[in-house]
Amino acid sequence: MASQKQLSSFTRRTVLGATLGLAALGGTAFAQDTGPVRIGMIYSKQGPGAAIGEFLQKGSVLAVEQAGGKVLGRPIELTWLDEPDPQGSQQNMQKLITENHVVAVVGGNYSSSALAMMTVATREKIPLILPGAAAGEITGKSCSRYVFRTQATVPVQMRGLMPYVGQLGKKVYFITPSYAFGQDIVRSSRALLKDVGATEVGSDDVPLNTADYSSYILKIRQAKPDVVVGGLVGGDFSNFLKQWNEMGMRDKIPYVAVAVTDTDFWDVGPQASSGIYIKPWYYNNPKNTAAEKKFTADFIKKYGRPPSDKSWSGWIAMRSLLESITAAKSTDPKAIVTALEHWKNTEGAFPYGYRPWDHQLVKPAVIVKVKSTIKDKWDYFDVLKDTSATEAETQKAFGSKEEIGCKMGPL
Repeated sequence: MASQKQLSSFTRRTVLGATLGLAALGGTAFAQDTGPVRIGMIYSKQGPGAAIGEFLQKGSVLAVEQAGGKVLGRPIELTWLDEPDPQGSQQNMQKLITENHVVAVVGGNYSSSALAMMTVATREKIPLILPGAAAGEITGKSCSRYVFRTQATVPVQMRGLMPYVGQLGKKVYFITPSYAFGQDIVRSSRALLKDVGATEVGSDDVPLNTADYSSYILKIRQAKPDVVVGGLVGGDFSNFLKQWNEMGMRDKIPYVAVAVTDTDFWDVGPQASSGIYIKPWYYNNPKNTAAEKKFTADFIKKYGRPPSDKSWSGWIAMRSLLESITAAKSTDPKAIVTALEHWKNTEGAFPYGYRPWDHQLVKPAVIVKVKSTIKDKWDYFDVLKDTSATEAETQKAFGSKEEIGCKMGPL
């Protein structure tokens, strides 16, 4: 566990720009008390996203423990509430602010819930860092000065994945969840079909918590696509992949998708797992930084298994928040927002952080393929490549101001 002195030294290295950027606030001298710094978390505790929520929460908690359980010399108090649906998530966001008096919230895996939570964050002027939601509008037309996002948008992910789709075949079938995220997948993919020389032969929007996928799989079989592009999440994806295997489709039609997490495959098991996927991070990637390798080692020591990519998302979201509070020398929401806008991680091949004009974390993802033979009960993937090799390529992949369409208001 890192000492406060070690954390402060590390923070100076990674977020120096944040301290400099606070000049716009007229200094950093805000009244402080000695009580706990209260931070909220909103992650699923039930339904198909429960496993995802658990690993997001574990990653966030570990970030706090690695910081010594304190920030600004004050103990950190975490409160974890559920992400059951958009309305419930919005109500829990309000509860954290009005009843728990949090200085910031980390959470929101589903895009539909995230969009609902954003309205509260903006109205109440409390920073919200989303570690999972991927709908483009979150950092696009619905962007907010108080909302940040670590997950790459759907268009960015599809630009990285669609070249592989084109290599697998020319006839594409879509199976996606029936909310904003799934609609984003289909819209983004259709815009790229011509570029990879492919055509669409079918599409299905699937309701959340679908237990029986046999009718959908029969439709796919009848359409005879060369490749299936998906975006089912959590337990829904696990159910689909199990039934895909049971109906003999695993080795017949390749499956390619976004929004998967390691827990999905640990649930499915090695016999039914297959496909090519894009992920924000993988624990066994040789390119992981020293801090990420320590995160993996600490996670295994604490929980007895490796971290999923969702654990990394929860970890980096919480870590960026704590380092920004330290750089701001304040728990004032405006000071935290300004520090987050200047936060940088400099440990890897090139720095990454939140773009100040749309608050999107700009960082390459990795494309992975399920191993042909899985020998380790946790290590299911071979890393094929990063989605981009340079900072310039990454910035281009994430889009320009004109493409994104974010028009952010003042603090």
